[in-house]
Amino acid sequence: MTTTGHPPQRLLETFLSTVERDIVPLTAKGVQQGSKVFGAAIFHKDTLQPIVVQTNNETESPLLHGEINTIQTFYRMDRSSRPDPKDCIFFSTHEPCSLCLSGITWSGFRSHYFLFTYEETRDTFSIPYDIQILEQVFRVPSTCPQETKEQLESRPLYNKDNQFWNARSVTELVQGVEGAEERDRYASWSRKVKEMYNGLSEVYQKGKGNVGIPLA
Repeated sequence: MTTTGHPPQRLLETFLSTVERDIVPLTAKGVQQGSKVFGAAIFHKDTLQPIVVQTNNETESPLLHGEINTIQTFYRMDRSSRPDPKDCIFFSTHEPCSLCLSGITWSGFRSHYFLFTYEETRDTFSIPYDIQILEQVFRVPSTCPQETKEQLESRPLYNKDNQFWNARSVTELVQGVEGAEERDRYASWSRKVKEMYNGLSEVYQKGKGNVGIPLA
């Protein structure tokens, strides 16, 4: 059982099917216009029904990352029909950058999940800024004079369990599935969904830098 109260299998079914059915088609349109490949969704915590699904819209504003665009859409909903963020689950296709981690925090979401890790975003999509910004801006030396460069660099980039939220990757969810055959099935599905981004990344890489995004 996860921190959301749902077994890993149910979360994986929800996240992976939403990426396939909803997020990838939206993202395909976005990358054609020059935006990055990042998307996100918000679900009801109890029912796992999708509330908002969005993608990156940096061609409108460099701040409209997939997660931020999703949060903006969520908060444009009428208050009478918008659930409390603590009663929702946040999902992003890529591990949230420092901007999006802050956006998730300030917006009140208590748990979030992601498909691609920072390292995959850097190596597979040639977008290194998530790691670079966290390392260059936030990973400051401690006040302990004995801390070595190696100790500094070995520190996690952020705390995945803190007073505001818990964060987990799809890979971690897969590892939590009981039974080797079932675990292999979800691992295979996860790989299949990730492969859907290969073509999207190629489109983005060919057109990036032509639409005025500062960190393209």
